[in-house]
Amino acid sequence: MLGTKQLGMQDYFSILRRKWWLIVVLAVGGTGLGYGVTFVLPKKFTSQTLVLIQQPTVPGDYVKPVISQDINQRLTTMQQQILSRSRLEPVIRQFGLYPKDIKSVPMEDLVDQLRKTILIAPIRTNVPGQSGPQLQGFSISVSFDDPHLSQQICSTITSMFMEENLKLRQELSEQTTQFLSKQLDDAKAVLDEQDSKLAAFKRVHIGTLPDEDHGNLGILGGLTIQLDAATQALARAQQDKAFAQSVLAQQTEAWQASSQVGQNPQSLQQQLSALEVQLSSLESKYTQDHPDVIKAKNDVEVLKKKIADAQATDKPAGDEKPANTTLEPPQLQNLRTQIYQLDQLIKEKTAQQEGLQKQISVYQTRVESSPATEQEYKEMTRDYETALRFYNELLTKRDQSAMATDLERRQQGEQFQVLDPANLPDKPSFPNIPLFTAGGGLGGLFLGFGLIFLFEILDGSLRTREDVEMVVHLPVLALIPAIDTESTETPAKFARLRHHKLENVG
Repeated sequence: MLGTKQLGMQDYFSILRRKWWLIVVLAVGGTGLGYGVTFVLPKKFTSQTLVLIQQPTVPGDYVKPVISQDINQRLTTMQQQILSRSRLEPVIRQFGLYPKDIKSVPMEDLVDQLRKTILIAPIRTNVPGQSGPQLQGFSISVSFDDPHLSQQICSTITSMFMEENLKLRQELSEQTTQFLSKQLDDAKAVLDEQDSKLAAFKRVHIGTLPDEDHGNLGILGGLTIQLDAATQALARAQQDKAFAQSVLAQQTEAWQASSQVGQNPQSLQQQLSALEVQLSSLESKYTQDHPDVIKAKNDVEVLKKKIADAQATDKPAGDEKPANTTLEPPQLQNLRTQIYQLDQLIKEKTAQQEGLQKQISVYQTRVESSPATEQEYKEMTRDYETALRFYNELLTKRDQSAMATDLERRQQGEQFQVLDPANLPDKPSFPNIPLFTAGGGLGGLFLGFGLIFLFEILDGSLRTREDVEMVVHLPVLALIPAIDTESTETPAKFARLRHHKLENVG
């Protein structure tokens, strides 16, 4: 009648009063069944070890680690590698696992079966200053039917993790160092090439480089001042020469006029003294091979010969003809010497002026071409500085990677430390007797409730007035009290009533 009306708490209590024995029987039976199953199922012994992730002994501020892979990713990678067939198959053969199935069952299935007995659980804790739980270590559990095999397999798997971690970190560090070394060699080749180009450019454009602009301008200013001074000196020398030539022309004309009328008062001896003075002056300025010195010496010798001839014939020097006994006066000779010196000065200043003009032209060309050279020089310098900066960065990173690699070789980097070695289990971890017993009891309890619910659905009995009204759709006029035929008091009352009736009839 459960499907035809809505039940209340009184109805549920009524059902439990009628069927309580079914729940008790099934609960007790389920508890016994669960407990009995624990003796039938094969037992599994679990050996467990705890591995702690130990931070590097040298702080990261001093030696920066080159391994950028997260510890969670690295642990997952190691787990996949260690639980692969290539790593677990030697374990099966080493410990002789599954001796009955090793020939009939494929090795892949045996490896998968062993893989299911291994459980790796990470251990995370909250670290102050960091967001979210951080991985601090992991546990390795191995469940097998032999406690000694469980312990040995757990120890072997733990050793694999330790060795794999050291190997992986060292390989990653060495690979990083090798990669950076190769990149450093390439960067050095590029830097050498840029250095050679820059040196060749400096050799070709020496004097027009940007850092030589101020020097070129200073030299150009100095050359300009020297050119002005040389030009002024040349102009003065030319003026002095013109004046000396004018004076020489006037004095020569006057001397020639006085020589023709016999009014020259100087003697041959005076002329000789003047020539010797002139010769001494020329010898102090020029060498013995100079034409003026040679000419002056010849004049002195000629004049001495004339004086000697005059003395031999006892003729006075004044009786000689003017053309043979007289020479130019010292004033004229000094003027000629001065004009000659001015000619030499003019030549010197003219050559100096031309040299200065050439130098000024060179420096003017350098200054004019400096902007274009500066642009090209900046481009080459920029490329060189970029290559140098890249090389220095790679050199720093290579050195850091080399120190990190040496740190890993010395096993002073991040390591796995076994905190609790694999234990030898003294009792099976499966089946769990309390768990199976409690599970059996709860299963029987729920089964009892289910059966009661099923029986009530299938039961068509009418027990209350509401059941009758729901079925016949008519109101109930009277109720017949329930007679408890199973009671122990009813048969005695019925026997006494019958005995009383028989006595009355008798």
